[in-house]
Amino acid sequence: MTFKYSEMERVITDSVKRSVEGKDVAVAFSGGLDSGLMSAIAKRYANSIHLYTCGTDKAHDVIMAKDLSEKLELPWTHVQISKRNVELLIKEMVSATGTTDPFTITYELQLFCVCREAKEDTVITGQGADEYFMGCAKFVDQTDRDYEMQRDAAVERLIKVSIPCELKIAKHFGKCLLYPYMAEEILSEVGKLDQKELRPKDMDSRKSILRDIASDLGDPCIAARKKKSSQYGSETTNIIRALAREKGMYYNEYIASLCEEVLSGGQAKRTGSVINARVDPIVKVQAEEILRQLDMSPSEAVEMFYRRVIEDNGIKFVEKPTEKDPNS
Repeated sequence: MTFKYSEMERVITDSVKRSVEGKDVAVAFSGGLDSGLMSAIAKRYANSIHLYTCGTDKAHDVIMAKDLSEKLELPWTHVQISKRNVELLIKEMVSATGTTDPFTITYELQLFCVCREAKEDTVITGQGADEYFMGCAKFVDQTDRDYEMQRDAAVERLIKVSIPCELKIAKHFGKCLLYPYMAEEILSEVGKLDQKELRPKDMDSRKSILRDIASDLGDPCIAARKKKSSQYGSETTNIIRALAREKGMYYNEYIASLCEEVLSGGQAKRTGSVINARVDPIVKVQAEEILRQLDMSPSEAVEMFYRRVIEDNGIKFVEKPTEKDPNS
């Protein structure tokens, strides 16, 4: 009986093969399904494979990665993060990438640490699997409309925020960063699938197609892997929260203080009030890139906006969108 996803299995295998064949390769390895499947395939074609996992000593990802590395019989390195070094790592990452978004910093710090530690020139990552094979927890238990919005927003963030940041990280360390799951032919095959097959019915059915492929390739232990988001699986979020509490700050305020210290070239100034506001991440990145060109900090821009509101006793200078005539 022909395997239902044989063509997807073929293009994924071909993509990994092209990425690693004849090379000494480092893998950003969480011990989960994406990096596990990628590593199992890469093992067949690479000159050598070395797995790297970032996290605390007792982090979920570290425990899972050590276990799976032994099953795959591949060399593995634990890249340690702790309260002692995370602040310096964040500052180095901000300096290297210009990234100031707290979520992006927390999410991408693991790859930063792997690229910093890896001896190999080529680094492969499972990035893209969550967005294209529906691995995010937020895809579960959504209305049709909300699911589509979440899916499209995840891909947009991947392309416009995550990938640019990661490529800056790779450039900083002189690495070639490759994304086997984002090859054109894989995305083409994804587009041919019935969206109902991709959409998870519950937490356990996320990325079910990749799980089926892992099983068909003879790796049931990979197919059954459970995974947390990298910032939680590595315990990066917990470390930053603890440090923020020690300094009497909110989480985002603490990260902002580190960013300000790096970008201002000195000690961050803890003056004024903190404003907590949610902004579309794409808007934030694009706006802050313009502000950097103007040599203006986000804090200065927000204060300028507030002063203008006071002067105008409102926001008259902002044009509100004209409502369409329903009869037109």
